[in-house]
Amino acid sequence: MVLSGCAIIVRGQPRGGPPPERQINLSNIRTGALARRAPQSQPDQKDTPDEPYAFQAREFLRKMLIGKEVCFTVEVKTALGREYGMVYLGRDTTGENIAESLVNEGLATVRREGIRGNNPDQARLCDLEDQAKASKKGMWTEGGGTNTIRDLKYIIENPRNFVDSMHQKPVNAVIEHVRDGSVVRALLLPDYYLVTVMLSGVKCPTFKREADGTESPEPFAAEAKFFTESRLLQRDVQIILESCPNQVILGTVLHPNGNITELLLKEGFARCVDWSMAVYTQGAEKLRAGEKSAKERKVRIWKDYVAPTANMDQKDRQFVAKVMQVVNADAVVVKLNSGEYKTIHLSSIRPPRIEGENKDKDKRFRPIYDIPYMFEAREFMRKKIIGKKVNVTVDYIRAATSSSETSTIPAFAERTCATVTIGGINIAEALVSKGFATVIRYRQDDDQRSSHYDELLAAEARAIKNGKGLHSKKEVPIHRVADISGETQKAKQFLPFLQRAGRSEAVVEYVFSGSRLKLYMPKETCLITFLLAGIECPRGSRNMPGGMQVAEPFSDEAMAFTKELVLQREVTGWLFSCYLERW
Repeated sequence: MVLSGCAIIVRGQPRGGPPPERQINLSNIRTGALARRAPQSQPDQKDTPDEPYAFQAREFLRKMLIGKEVCFTVEVKTALGREYGMVYLGRDTTGENIAESLVNEGLATVRREGIRGNNPDQARLCDLEDQAKASKKGMWTEGGGTNTIRDLKYIIENPRNFVDSMHQKPVNAVIEHVRDGSVVRALLLPDYYLVTVMLSGVKCPTFKREADGTESPEPFAAEAKFFTESRLLQRDVQIILESCPNQVILGTVLHPNGNITELLLKEGFARCVDWSMAVYTQGAEKLRAGEKSAKERKVRIWKDYVAPTANMDQKDRQFVAKVMQVVNADAVVVKLNSGEYKTIHLSSIRPPRIEGENKDKDKRFRPIYDIPYMFEAREFMRKKIIGKKVNVTVDYIRAATSSSETSTIPAFAERTCATVTIGGINIAEALVSKGFATVIRYRQDDDQRSSHYDELLAAEARAIKNGKGLHSKKEVPIHRVADISGETQKAKQFLPFLQRAGRSEAVVEYVFSGSRLKLYMPKETCLITFLLAGIECPRGSRNMPGGMQVAEPFSDEAMAFTKELVLQREVTGWLFSCYLERW
């Protein structure tokens, strides 16, 4: 770092961590003092502006030295430990003498009061100063250099409007300070705004301030800061100012050698942050890919990382299966190649639900019809995937949770959560984009989420913007469905209307046995119990007043056969009669 026109910070080569710093002040010369902001605790104090040519001297050294190897000699060390010496560009004293270059350009004056006549280096500085004066270079030009004083702007009155005025176009800047790996202080050019920028989409370990004023670094905080410093500090960069939530400016720093945000993730110095990732303009998928690479290699902050599906075989993580049933609007029952049935929950989405106790206690609550948009969501999935083969990628296994700390009965059983696709379409993303589901928000350290989480968030943002489904301001759709499946008298009254209609269309909602079904009739908006005419299948086990009745042979096989053929399928049929079943 270049502190001023006559002071620099040097570091050795890193060995096992950030190397120590050392400040070297150039001997025998003096440059102007840079601007300083008044302490916030002293409101009576005024900001100190640049002295003429102070910033030009700093910039001359910055462009010459930053990131370069130098050789230095220490001539004087004060009682307070301040070191004065000569600095040369390169690995030895044959390189360019920095102090001489400054004097030659008219950006520094020589301290003649301490010069000894027999010192050739000091004599050369005096000669160079005389030549600069004669050539009217730098500070020796006429006019006093008032035009070289910056109009520094430390405060932006309305940061949000300021960011919006940039229209997400790259702005030239110099990084003046690195607070931690993902927060920098930048000087925006050419208007000299000093702004603090937090990198969009990521967060590095930080330095926590203790009660006594000291700072304690989180694991890898110092390493992350050094990683960013060594690449960006006082470098010429471009910054895209992307958003300004809660007076915090979010942006992306672009360097000719790469994007520091993506590098931090790839090297395991940072983690993705959902709340600011949405504004990242360079492609959120690149950030997820960088984080995924670091996790797989278990580097730095991910050294103890265990993937949610680490203990699963590949065949259990990714497979093709046939959809047998849609459960509500966030889960499906699939049939594996082995013939086994498995319930799969869609990762990171929440189906429509009623907030609080809004259920009508005077009637039987039916979620599929009584929860707004639940029926639309179920129908959307049913028409898309029922009976079809889908690709399943397991994202995580949600462990069973108890209803209370003392209870051993799980409130939710273990869930397999996965991304389900058909023809390249992510079913969860499609649901969210239609406004038929919402995206679950997680704690930042919760890694159990969809592998396409960012796409889900983007789909939800589009649905909100377009007022789709759950986000619509219109009246919610109401489904008044008459359930006459268990009421013989109502069924007898309704039968003539259905018989006159001839062939009727329906959706099979439930399979009681191989020959006994519950049908939803969309035109008539009713639910009926339907028995296949002319046959009777074995009956399954059921509760009777006298106890549990044992299932008849082949009842389970008959029910599974019928389920696979017609459950949640659209069917047509004729209604002949209605009678009271005696179970």
